[in-house]
Amino acid sequence: MRIVVIGSGVTGASAAYELAREGAETVLVDAAHEGAATAAGAGIVCPWSSRVEEPLALAGAADYPRLLAALAEDGEPEVGHRRVGALLLPPPGDSEAVRKRVTARTAGDPHAGELTSLDAAAARELFPPLGHEGEFLHLSGAARLDGRLLRAALRRAARRHGLRTIEGGARIETAGARVRGVRVGGELLAADAVVAATGAWSPALLDPLDVHVHVEPQRGQIVHLRLPGTDTARWPVVLPGTGHYLLAFDDSRVVAGATREDGSGFDHRVTAGGLAEVLGQALAVAPGLACATHVETRVGFRPTGPDGLPLLGTVPSVQGLVVANGLGSGGLTAGPYAGRLAAHLALGRTPDLDLTPYDPLRR
Repeated sequence: MRIVVIGSGVTGASAAYELAREGAETVLVDAAHEGAATAAGAGIVCPWSSRVEEPLALAGAADYPRLLAALAEDGEPEVGHRRVGALLLPPPGDSEAVRKRVTARTAGDPHAGELTSLDAAAARELFPPLGHEGEFLHLSGAARLDGRLLRAALRRAARRHGLRTIEGGARIETAGARVRGVRVGGELLAADAVVAATGAWSPALLDPLDVHVHVEPQRGQIVHLRLPGTDTARWPVVLPGTGHYLLAFDDSRVVAGATREDGSGFDHRVTAGGLAEVLGQALAVAPGLACATHVETRVGFRPTGPDGLPLLGTVPSVQGLVVANGLGSGGLTAGPYAGRLAAHLALGRTPDLDLTPYDPLRR
């Protein structure tokens, strides 16, 4: 069985890895668009603190131990993943409501860890630049990872199982009501199934098939800072409850994000307003970052669906076509698991999760 995966963000790369590992003849095609969400994303795995409970995100977090073990077995032990915990900063007067919500969300989930209260001094021991003087909630199961490292590891591991990769623009071709293959340049890649995981660029791929997925690019500007000589390897994720965040990596680097700019199109610019927003929010929570060095600002286009939920499933009008898209800001939490489910659909298997809420053609 030959399956072509279009799009090598974390979802597409995961689908290709699962397919190749299962023994399917797999080809991964990618156009290398500027602003791919995986390359820009920060990499936070903490679905238990979100305002809306999302089953795919929770399942994605639960699937990480399996994925990491599989990658290690395939010679890829390092993807920047570390369980560092998260500091939640509830809005004034909302601490008890946040505590109840997170407690209910984490009950019975061994991946979430323990929820405890910390005062400001204890929180600063974990993340020294913090300036807030109120209460923090600490959730020990939260993790961070590097999306670029994860995507590269998935692709390398898949190649060891026979994956072929091609760079270029793709066009899906059909014969009657089913997929025939994917054309890249002058080559037609015959396929029994196609996984379309092209993020915010999906309408351009699928509209010619009269398959309309309602996904839009949402620009995110994410600032990378460095604190030379500071050991940041085990600093927790910081979630102030504003939609912004802070997280740290092993190389004295702190990431501050992010804007959520709807209607941006594919405008791949760092803007003064975006920088002001991200740095303003970061320094309001962690004024100790004022002395950090600005390293870079990454820009990515999150694929956002019509109601904030992912788009994942088959397309009845085109047999053999699977859509995996619309993960928005949760791509690095749910993306690898969504790719696994997409691979199972392409292989004709029943997925482990009810995908009814994620109908890719819903409006």
